Amino acid sequence: MKIRIAIFVGFFGSAVALAGVGAFGHQDRAAWRGEAEQACLAEGRVKATAFVRPLDEIVDQETCGLEHPFRVLALANGAIGVEPSARLGCSMTAALDVWLRDIVQPAAKARFGAEVAEIRNAGSYACRKSREAGEPRLSEHAYGNGIDLAAFILADGREIVVGAAGDSRAAAFLGDVQSGACGLFKTVLGPGADKTHDDHIHLDLARYDVDGRVTRCGPRPAEPALPGLVPPGGGDAPAVSFAPPAGVEVARARPAADTDLSTGSVTPARSVTAEPTP
Repeated sequence: MKIRIAIFVGFFGSAVALAGVGAFGHQDRAAWRGEAEQACLAEGRVKATAFVRPLDEIVDQETCGLEHPFRVLALANGAIGVEPSARLGCSMTAALDVWLRDIVQPAAKARFGAEVAEIRNAGSYACRKSREAGEPRLSEHAYGNGIDLAAFILADGREIVVGAAGDSRAAAFLGDVQSGACGLFKTVLGPGADKTHDDHIHLDLARYDVDGRVTRCGPRPAEPALPGLVPPGGGDAPAVSFAPPAGVEVARARPAADTDLSTGSVTPARSVTAEPTP
């Protein structure tokens, strides 16, 4: 009996070592995740503010969690609210901030003559597996490395809902921001990619190869309506422009609060305030 127990313990210990399971039953996270976070922090790409607050390390089941999470209540120096607030890592917070500033905001001004005041967060950190069919791996959400966005609220109250029937401007805007995201994120999935992304845009910084050069972006709009600008990142990023044609002035529509717009429901724009300190 003692021999059998010793053999079992030895076999189990070897299996645990090969799987990279730690002393508390948690598998070790891929080294690149911690390295990317440390580099982001060292470069000062995210700084603590009233709207972006450092949190304690998240240690969860399996390999879920992250060492340096942030509570993100707003980005773009507090100009664009995140509702509800998100828990994200440094790299994801920095990329989302650049995307909102360089892609989303110019697109909104060009398409609607108004800036985005808030984005609707449909999911940030969550210890769960990927919801894609045939994917047994943990989602990037499990590492604070992904976010799902369900809507964009403009400063004048208009709401552009992802996946909802809208007019041509709403469709073009969503195409702009999704195309532009392909130059900043490693994974960009939205309506048309698969059934699990019919009502939101998923963005993450997954690593599909050793060098982190492989990206997954789908579906890419066949032909952006305003070609010209290459999103940050260059390379194979699609060409997208958010500047109106020369000599064309963008109308600044400001509908009444009870206007029924095909771009979505109209709600009063909410001011962004810092969440009370826990």
